[in-house]
Amino acid sequence: MDNHEWKQQLQHELQGNILKFWIDNSIDTENGGFIGEIDGQLQVNGKADKSLVLNARILWTFSSAYRFYPVPEYLEIAERAYAYLLEHFVDPEHGGLFWMVDYQGQPSQDKKQVYGQAFVIYALTEYYRAVQHQEALDLAIEIYHLLEKYSYDPVHKGYVEALARDWKDTGNLSLSAKDLNEKKSMNTHLHALEAYTNLYRVWKSPELQHSLKELIEVTLDHIVEPEHARFQLFFNEKWETRGNHISYGHDIEGSWLLVEAAEVLGDPGLLIRVIRTAIRMVEAVYKDGVDTDGGIWNEADGSNVTDSNKDWWPQAEAMVGFYNAYQLTGDTKFKEAAARSWNFIQTYLIDRTGGEWYWGVGRNGKPLLHEPKISAWKCPYHNGRACLEMIERLDRKS
Repeated sequence: MDNHEWKQQLQHELQGNILKFWIDNSIDTENGGFIGEIDGQLQVNGKADKSLVLNARILWTFSSAYRFYPVPEYLEIAERAYAYLLEHFVDPEHGGLFWMVDYQGQPSQDKKQVYGQAFVIYALTEYYRAVQHQEALDLAIEIYHLLEKYSYDPVHKGYVEALARDWKDTGNLSLSAKDLNEKKSMNTHLHALEAYTNLYRVWKSPELQHSLKELIEVTLDHIVEPEHARFQLFFNEKWETRGNHISYGHDIEGSWLLVEAAEVLGDPGLLIRVIRTAIRMVEAVYKDGVDTDGGIWNEADGSNVTDSNKDWWPQAEAMVGFYNAYQLTGDTKFKEAAARSWNFIQTYLIDRTGGEWYWGVGRNGKPLLHEPKISAWKCPYHNGRACLEMIERLDRKS
């Protein structure tokens, strides 16, 4: 398969399946915004809570799609997501955004989860890149300042996971039931990195430059485990590791997001260090995380695979991460690994009947039909972004 054919397949998947599914199925015509949950059989739960992550990721995806393809419907969805964020998620009293609202748009979880705030920065800046709406950029900058004021740890560096509605300490730190209730996590720092990178693209402030550089350094110094070049997932405030899980999807995603952050920052010395680390991270996933069918497993513990399911998002990130490593090294094994990721996605994950992608497949290659199509976490961002990233990278002819 040559680059042109690959690019055409990705474009068809993005526009003809992923974005179309969300346009056709996600809009909540009764209560506004977007439906909080649709199950694997496409049954709508009209009373499901609506998550900040879902809303922000819809805003990011359709803003980014509109930058590539100025289709009016893409802008309409982005504008709908932006308006719903402002009206229902923004905390008018304390600033920042609520973690969850109910189906009618009233706060149901009002804590300030830093992961969620970061995704809003990421989405607002992408919306600004698409339509140059100054109010969106101003809100992104305001959220950045709130995170620096309340979540940043000036002693040990990095960011605390979550705070109460009024930005005071909270014991309710974890992102979800499967996450440890610890002060700091890889996941929050990775997506703060992603958010600050996108903000720095459009707002070259010296303070943000410092924050982004430090965040890259914190990731290299504390989050990447140096011997095996993989992310550690949970920490106390002093960066002492909690647990020994390996998340292959986050490792491969982080490898290319780190390089992107260092490139946008424009610090040549740091970029060299980041590229060296990123290549080692990809090598580790290539060696230990890929099954014979080309898909990557969800999780391991250092010696054994502990979750042999293959969820949709690690496969999307693997395609980009492997291809990024090929661009950095010229080593064709990484290009072949990216192509195998795409082949795995086409063979196992794309739902050619119901649309979009299945949540994942089990060890037997069968879809996990008990998992949702739309939920607080099942969003169009990983697969939509992977298609957009690959279309752009394949255009470079490298």
